[in-house]
Amino acid sequence: MAIPVKLEVFEGPLDLLLHLIEKNKVDIYDIPIVEITKQYLEYVKQLPQDDLNTVSEFMVMAATLLDIKCKMLLPKEVDEEGEEEDPRAELVQKLLEYKMYKYMSYELKDMQMDGDKFLYKQPTIPDEVKNYKAPIDYDELIGDTTLIRLNEIFNICLKRIDDKVDPIRSQFGKIEKEEVDISQKQNFISDYISSHKKCSFKNLLSKQRSKMEVIVTFLVVLELIKTGSVTVSQDETFGDINIEYQKPIEQVEIE
Repeated sequence: MAIPVKLEVFEGPLDLLLHLIEKNKVDIYDIPIVEITKQYLEYVKQLPQDDLNTVSEFMVMAATLLDIKCKMLLPKEVDEEGEEEDPRAELVQKLLEYKMYKYMSYELKDMQMDGDKFLYKQPTIPDEVKNYKAPIDYDELIGDTTLIRLNEIFNICLKRIDDKVDPIRSQFGKIEKEEVDISQKQNFISDYISSHKKCSFKNLLSKQRSKMEVIVTFLVVLELIKTGSVTVSQDETFGDINIEYQKPIEQVEIE
């Protein structure tokens, strides 16, 4: 008793060839024609003989594969430009086109299935919205203006914007935030006051190199006054401020 064999159904010879190429994981531009032809003929031998239309299609492709196989055994022909012709080129082109259409059909099928999941409602647009007309008729506004004229207008607008740019301020560099190490500045001020015992606030500020360092110095001195580490005095109104050392200066925390 014959054993029934279930064959995988393909939509045609190109579908079978594409399946064999993907199954063997070979480059479609460099098809190993001997091996692919061998596998193709093994499948054709198992086709049911009662469906002559289907069998004839696969037999035509089998003959094409055998013809390509024979041509590859012969010396390669040269085209008008002096390049060697590949007997597989026409078959490769057909396979690429078939592969493109095949995957396009998958996309359309997915779109059809997804389309069944969408529901639409009848439009319920109010009459005042439906009858609304824009206050400006853009077709009338543009008139006979061409793309060249629109480009000229656009360049004129850009030039006006450039003319508004301040030539002085536009050359200014980027303003960056000045960083001051507060702990380092506290140590410097503490050492300075401890070593001098009594010093001028003006002289202390003269040791600073920037406005930010002056501000930090002022805040540190205020904290030292708050903790009782130093005292300040002034001999006359608007005169220089004297800083006098009182007790060992501890690290202060500026809030």
